[in-house]
Amino acid sequence: MANHVLYSFRRCPYAMRARLALAVSGVRYELREVRLTSKPAELLAISPKGTVPVLQTADGAVIEESLAIMRWALATRDPDGWLARGDPALIARNDTTFKHHLDRYKYAERHGSDAVRERANALCFLQELDGRIATAGQICGTTPGLADAAIMPFVRQFAGVDRDWYDAQALPSLQPWLADHLASDLFASIMHRSVPWCPVDRSIIVEGPMQPNS
Repeated sequence: MANHVLYSFRRCPYAMRARLALAVSGVRYELREVRLTSKPAELLAISPKGTVPVLQTADGAVIEESLAIMRWALATRDPDGWLARGDPALIARNDTTFKHHLDRYKYAERHGSDAVRERANALCFLQELDGRIATAGQICGTTPGLADAAIMPFVRQFAGVDRDWYDAQALPSLQPWLADHLASDLFASIMHRSVPWCPVDRSIIVEGPMQPNS
């Protein structure tokens, strides 16, 4: 059985980026898929806020933030040098300004927001990313890094709100960048479907980026 335990939700962009870093690092862990409407007591006992992802390490430490999980995994092993391509300020803008507009675009009825205005505000950030990717191919250089993995799941979520509209935008570098990441073996390896975990279930052990889908 794995020593580390990750509580996750397959479609959550925060959980996606944590799983990406764990996968590229090769850290072995037990994956516990969470049903957000019925969170397991084991998760709430170690993280009362009840959000995912949450990593409980072998020594009992609890890491409750996705970026902290990414950095922990890459500090353990970083074979592709992701930590060198991070840009904390850009990731922080993704997690605050862009996510703010994304939520009010995708869930306009819930927030009582103007979806078209929020979409336009979010698009400004994507246009900036497009310019950066045009320069070298990835956000922080010629090869993917921490910034790409941390931001890509949120761009994916934005693109999925209205795919036809997104495809019609002038984002000639960002659009193939996103498509390439979504088509990668690494992304496929962290998106396998799992039934929600409960204590009597057989554990799902994940090690490295190339586990078969289940």
